[in-house]
Order: sequence, then structure tokens, then C-alpha cells
Amino acid sequence: MTLILGRKRGMTQFHSEDGTLTGVTVVSVGPCTVCQVRTQERDGYNAVQLGYEDVADKRVAKPQLGHFKKSSTAPKRFLREERLSQPASVAVGDQVTASAFQVGDYVDVIGTTKGRGFAGTIKRHGFHRGPETHGCMNVRQPGSIASRRIGKLPKGKRMGGHYGVERHTQKNLRVMRVDAERHLLFLAGAVPGPNMGLVQVQSARTAPRPPQSSVTAPLKGAAKA
Repeated sequence: MTLILGRKRGMTQFHSEDGTLTGVTVVSVGPCTVCQVRTQERDGYNAVQLGYEDVADKRVAKPQLGHFKKSSTAPKRFLREERLSQPASVAVGDQVTASAFQVGDYVDVIGTTKGRGFAGTIKRHGFHRGPETHGCMNVRQPGSIASRRIGKLPKGKRMGGHYGVERHTQKNLRVMRVDAERHLLFLAGAVPGPNMGLVQVQSARTAPRPPQSSVTAPLKGAAKA
């Protein structure tokens, strides 16, 4: 399995053996239950559906409650599905734990960003403010939003509005430590969302760039010694 669900716990520091200090995010993952296995013959594609964190029956919609009863699993708060290129090697009811990942793996973490309410253009988009000298009144206002030539507001105009509560993927975070007993992953870097926010951790889709070598390649046509 290359997918696991959990909650963001917070940030701390990790000391490596050579003394390097790295800021890490602690994510409490699993154990996740396999709630459904999709096959090419029945569903048209191969996939595995994972569920995380048991909830009471009254917290789940009736269609979902029937889905969980069909698979003989307890209702879950968080459901996500992972598509596979090959038929799944797990069955309904199996558990996926933090031991599915190893130190040195690179993962992508998907979460929901913090909600910041209504925000202006400076906070939301990083606009510069105007001057405060010579009687200028345009300090934090967005300024002109359209031209007289087009006569309308162009689509996609960056303006003030609701900021946050968006799906965000943080790519290529390195697994610094795996605590299988406490179901914890220590990931180098920041993870989207507030503490205790639900996240999904999956193997990185795009591998990080290798470090550039200090030795430069000879130019084409250069004379050989």
C-alpha cells in the first residue's frame, strides 16, 4: 500500500545522527481499514478504499451506513480511495499501518488549509500596499479592477474574498522517522491544515530532483588535453 490516512498532530524538531536539525511534522496515521476493493472486471478499474477513525452510526449517512454494513466494517469518519495499476493484494477488513512506509521514503501529503475568513488582497495574494505620504488614500485598497476599454471585470481577477479551506498537496516530504508502535510518521517540512486536521499521506508521484553535481560537464567542441 502507498496510501494511509491520519491526522496532523503538530511540529517538532528532529536531530539526525550527524547533528543536523530538521523541522518535522508529526502525523498520526492509521490503522486504516480496507473498506472496499475494486476490480477491473466489476468496476472497470483496480482500487482500494481505506477508512480511518470509527464513528457512531448516527454520524454517517444512510447510504454510507449500508456500504459499511455490506463490508462488515465499522463506520468511518474519513474515506479515501487509491487507484492501482495491478489487482490489489489486500482484502476487505485488512489493516494498513504506519509500517507501510520506511525512513527515507518521499511522500505527498494532501490536506485542507486553515480557514482565514475574509481577507484582502495583501494577505490573500501578497499585493504591495500603497504609499502613506503626500495625502495618498490608497494604502491597502486593491486599486482599479478593470479598464474602461473592456468595460467589464475580467475573469480570474485577484481580489479580496474567502481565504483558506482549500485542498492543498505538499509534495516530496521525506520520512525522517517511523514509530509503528504509536502509529506516527515524522515528515520533514510543513503539512497543510491545522493541528488535528485530517490528511492523507501517499507515496510521491514525482520523485524529487537529484542534487546537482559540483563537477561541470565539458562543453561541446572543447579541445581535449
